[in-house]
Formats: sequence, structure tokens, C-alpha cells
Amino acid sequence: MYEEYWGLKEKPFENTPDPRFLYRSPQHEEALSRLIYLVREGKGAGMLTGVFGCGKTVLGRALCKELEKDVYKVGFVNNPRLGDVDLLRMITYQLGSVELPDRKTDILISLEKLLTNNIKDGKKTVIVIDEAHIIEDKNVFEEIRLLLNFQLEDKFLLTLILLGQPELNKKIEENKQLAQRIAMRYHLEGLNQEETANYIKHRLEIAGGEYGIFVPPAAGLIFERTGGIPRRINQVCDMCLFTGFAKKVKIIDEEIVKEAISSL
Repeated sequence: MYEEYWGLKEKPFENTPDPRFLYRSPQHEEALSRLIYLVREGKGAGMLTGVFGCGKTVLGRALCKELEKDVYKVGFVNNPRLGDVDLLRMITYQLGSVELPDRKTDILISLEKLLTNNIKDGKKTVIVIDEAHIIEDKNVFEEIRLLLNFQLEDKFLLTLILLGQPELNKKIEENKQLAQRIAMRYHLEGLNQEETANYIKHRLEIAGGEYGIFVPPAAGLIFERTGGIPRRINQVCDMCLFTGFAKKVKIIDEEIVKEAISSL
């Protein structure tokens, strides 16, 4: 609705995990580097935690984009609130299986065939489980641990990555054997004030706009009200652009930010 008014090619602040819009703050760059290292070195399992809306999912998507499609086969589970058997079935489906058995034994056989065939084809398997903190059933975490038993003598048949909010740490620690197999852990915090301003600038540039739309005091106020959480920044900035469009202003200042926040 407001794109043409602000000279944008698309909306810059949609809360979707589009890796094009990933702002590589130092901590996000570090997180992505660690995930890439984990996968390329076949380390087995890793975990990325952070407060809600800090960019875990978009980092997971960015990782998938970084990995060569002719080398890596990636299964991305968006909603792991499933029973243990259903989670195994979902993973098998995400890795490309069309026929999904009902019995757990048959699912595990199908999954092992997928993994070994990938190895024979020169491909590495990666499984990303997003929102892992919502898993309540301890049996599910046990099945996740047992996935790491798919091994050859000298390597894992898959790399497992868990993404979730901070409470995931406690749940992992309750399964000591799984906790011991996590080879990489990293935690994301909110952006600082400078990073928040750069984040806004980055997303506007990707969408074809100019950072000058938001004056520096406005960006500072957005940081104060959002705590530097990207999802919150997106919500506020999107409403700012709509509010500015409705009022036919030329810039987003502190008054527009306040009005936008009050309407959320």
C-alpha cells in the first residue's frame, strides 16, 4: 500500500524469514559462521538459542541458502510440537521421502536408507528443527538424541541443528546424553542502538529505499521501545511507514514513531 509513496520496490519490514533481509550484526555473523562450521565439519549437533524475534529462523534459512544444493540435503522442521513417531515421520518427509510408513520401525528403516543413500550420492544430510523449545515430550528429545546414532565408523550420517528460545537450554540439560552431544552452542541477544539503526537502514536498502526516511532520533526511539528485537523493530517500522504515508509526511520522526507504537 505504501511502497510507491516511499519509493520502495517491496515492503522492507515483513516478519518473514527471508534470508535476503538478514542483517549481519557481529553476533548474527558469528552465529551463522558457527552453524556453517558445524555443518561443513560434520560435527553432529548444534544449538542456537535467543529471545523470541531475534532472528533464529532467518539465520536457519540463511544457512540453508549458504549450503550448496548439490552437496547438502536439508530437512527443515518448522513445527516440532509432535509426538516422537510423528516427528520422525516429518523429518523423513522433509528429507524427500514420499511414502511415509506408520510403524516406527519402518520409519526408522526409511530414514536410515535416506541417510545412507545421501552418503553414497556424495551428499551430506542436515536436519534443522525450529521452535525446539515448544517440545514438551521428553520422549521426543530422546528420539532426537537417537538420530545421532546414525553413524559410520568415522562420521555422523547427519548434522542436527536445534533452534529455540532460552528455555530450550534447560530441556536439553534434562537429557544429559543429548546435552553431551551438542558440539556447538550460541545465544543471540537483541541489537544495540547502533545496530538497530543499521538494521533499519539495511532493510530499507534491500527493499530499494533510502535510510533517510527515518531520522536518527526516530531510530533511537525505536530502539528504546523495542529493546533491539528485530521482530519488534519490524512491527514498529512497518506501522511507521503506513502512518507516515497516511499523513503524507516526507520523513519518519519521533512523533510518527510514537503514533505508530500507540496503534500497535
